[in-house]
Amino acid sequence: MESKLTFDFKTNQKIIKKIAFIDSFKGKWTGLEVSESIYLKELKQIATIESIGSSTRIEGATMTNEEVKNLIESVKITSFKTRDEQEVFGYYEVLNLILDSFQEIEIKQNHIHHLHKSLLKESTKDLNHRGNYKQLSNQVVATYPGGSQKIVFNTTEPFLVEGEMQELFKWTNSNFENEELHPLIIIATFVYEFLSIHPYQDGNGRLSRLLTTLLLLKKEYDFMQYASMEIEIENRKKEYYKALMSGQKNRGTDQEIINEWIIFFLETLEATINKLEERYAGIKNKKSYLNERQKELMKFIETTEPVKISDITSALTNYTPYTLKKDMKYLSDEGLVKKLGKASATIYVIGKKGNGASE
Repeated sequence: MESKLTFDFKTNQKIIKKIAFIDSFKGKWTGLEVSESIYLKELKQIATIESIGSSTRIEGATMTNEEVKNLIESVKITSFKTRDEQEVFGYYEVLNLILDSFQEIEIKQNHIHHLHKSLLKESTKDLNHRGNYKQLSNQVVATYPGGSQKIVFNTTEPFLVEGEMQELFKWTNSNFENEELHPLIIIATFVYEFLSIHPYQDGNGRLSRLLTTLLLLKKEYDFMQYASMEIEIENRKKEYYKALMSGQKNRGTDQEIINEWIIFFLETLEATINKLEERYAGIKNKKSYLNERQKELMKFIETTEPVKISDITSALTNYTPYTLKKDMKYLSDEGLVKKLGKASATIYVIGKKGNGASE
């Protein structure tokens, strides 16, 4: 595997510079995550929608972010009308599982099988192969707007998949443990190898992006809970496939060098960070005009929602009920909180205003 990481001096310098930028932000974000928790829920909501929408569209789905948002916020889902809806909901469930339990999910066969099974669990078409390695040869196929497709490269034959995956798990876990390679290099290499093997009959592209988030979170790149790398890949889809092909065209030879893929991976992560910083600043500015009482009120709702007015007045006893009700109307008018129900059944949750502003 290491032979694929033999780069020239210029490439090495470029990689070192990009890793330094990413790790610098990682350190800075750790402090922000503690001190600025009031903004994180909205960031996470936006990133979740973008990640689901972008990752499924890369594979040919057509649902917009707004349609994705409406689907996953529906509490009455009993069946899915289209394959797109099945794929979106599967991605949503696995992404939430990773965000909630990434520390417990290990990089080994039965755990990855479980993620794949969950990813495709709503798809009746995939019933016979979900959670199991492929039985038939497959290819990496790029799907472009309009529905046109192009074969990017061929993949590992089914009878070789289990052996290659076991070797990949062993290499990844061993290198994480001995720390001789930087974790970002290990993660980028894992994703490249996973896509080259293409171990499952379907769902490999989506699962590779979920595993990217999983691995980054496991190596303490916590900001990935609030950012979408998937949308940056969607925005650079041609570069994504080109970077994969640059190494894959020499698959299995001494010429299989993955410098273009490593650089693409790091550049995409850089772009993800830049978008997160931009969005964080926008949300912070939007809420910066709130006075201290209103900020306290917002924080209470964010940590307790859904809440009733009686919950608010009971908790924030330093202020009069009249003042708090006035603040709630203001926050509701601004879209920062959302009012649900009527009369005595009225509850309040954090609003979604501004979530689609970047689309």
